[in-house]
Amino acid sequence: MAKTKTAYFCNSCGYESPKWVGRCPGCGEWNTMVEETVSVAKGSSKSKRGLLDSDARPLALSAIEALEEPRVHMPSEELNRVLGGGLVAGSLTLLGGEPGIGKSTLLLQNILSIRGKKILYISGEESATQLKLRADRIGKVADNTFILCETDLDRIFAQIKNVAPAMLVVDSIQTIYSPDIESAPGSVSQVRECAARLLRYAKQSGVPVILVGHINKDGAIAGPKVLEHIVDTVLQFEGDRQYLYRLLRAIKNRFGSTSEIGIYEMADRGLREVKNPSEMLLSQNREEEMSGIAIGVTMEGVRPFLVEVQALVSSAAYGTPQRSVTGFDQRRLNMLLAVLEKRARFKLAQKDVFLNIAGGLKVADPALDMAVVAAIMSSNFDVTLPPRVVMAGEVGLSGEIRTAARIDRRVAEAQKLGFETIFIPKGNLKGAGQSDFDIRIVEVSKVDELFRHLFA
Repeated sequence: MAKTKTAYFCNSCGYESPKWVGRCPGCGEWNTMVEETVSVAKGSSKSKRGLLDSDARPLALSAIEALEEPRVHMPSEELNRVLGGGLVAGSLTLLGGEPGIGKSTLLLQNILSIRGKKILYISGEESATQLKLRADRIGKVADNTFILCETDLDRIFAQIKNVAPAMLVVDSIQTIYSPDIESAPGSVSQVRECAARLLRYAKQSGVPVILVGHINKDGAIAGPKVLEHIVDTVLQFEGDRQYLYRLLRAIKNRFGSTSEIGIYEMADRGLREVKNPSEMLLSQNREEEMSGIAIGVTMEGVRPFLVEVQALVSSAAYGTPQRSVTGFDQRRLNMLLAVLEKRARFKLAQKDVFLNIAGGLKVADPALDMAVVAAIMSSNFDVTLPPRVVMAGEVGLSGEIRTAARIDRRVAEAQKLGFETIFIPKGNLKGAGQSDFDIRIVEVSKVDELFRHLFA
């Protein structure tokens, strides 16, 4: 007979404590301990909790043969780029994102396009009829994809044994529960135990497993932090649902780089890959040139693309000037306004400043600073910037233009899209010069020098 007791688990790291404490002894976070019910069977030893095979023996590093990991090529090239070339056999991948962002759609339209491999899709949130309707909307139906609507982990493994899939998708890990654990699905102990058993299955069978995970209000993967340590790859699917664009980025990747991103557009028939995001993020076919608009080159990982920075500066209608920002760090905008006030002698303290990154993107690249200050001053003077001009550079507190990372890729991207002039920090190219590109390169070292070129 099982004896029931309660214990406290940390939501962040999974630390177990027999009593409640305000600060977790494991990770030091405050107010993360939650109470859960656990059971211990009398007269029986604890279940096997090892992640891998317990019969493994130590080997000398020189005796281990290094083989290239076999990969499963996914139909989406953007997904393959983020994964580092495809899914590695026996890997455990976690895909997280906000509700309704398109996680299930991304996975479903990829696995329905794979031929010659038996795939098992475990759904703990949707019925088989709902998944069939979604597959019909995407326009793809495959005979090699099997749907199982189940949340009991023991029953899931029984069906895995019968189907013997070449790929396994679990949507989502927070809905799966193990009967050996008394706590509710989604709790710390349930998520940790289910993920550990799925990892053991992936490593022993060589079948790649994809887990779908929820995120909390802070944007992190819901559940214990140990979940992200268990898996091999953590992918984040993000974007504003009011806009069409979605970004897929790797937070952790044991088999590739974490600097690659994939860009998708939400369409009526699912997600569409965006091959050239720069052309879609820039306003096309304007009838007349307008002030307050500057084009900057930003980097997401190692992928450059051009974004449109829109600014509006007007006299404050109320006593306190407003600072409204969309897609950019508001504290950084305040710093740039202080630099313009102190170093460039522009009086903006009594002006309302509104800043927007077109396309609904959230940009954290400091090299967009030059485009931000140019757009602000263009709106302040109500003067249109010169056409076909793009810029990349960070603005320092003394008003200097600091170097930007991977400037050669930024210049090449601007040249590919037909821009005629690019403003970059002085000495940033380091050996490469005007002769290496077919675009006019203007090097500036100060903010006031940039303004003299733009508003001479």
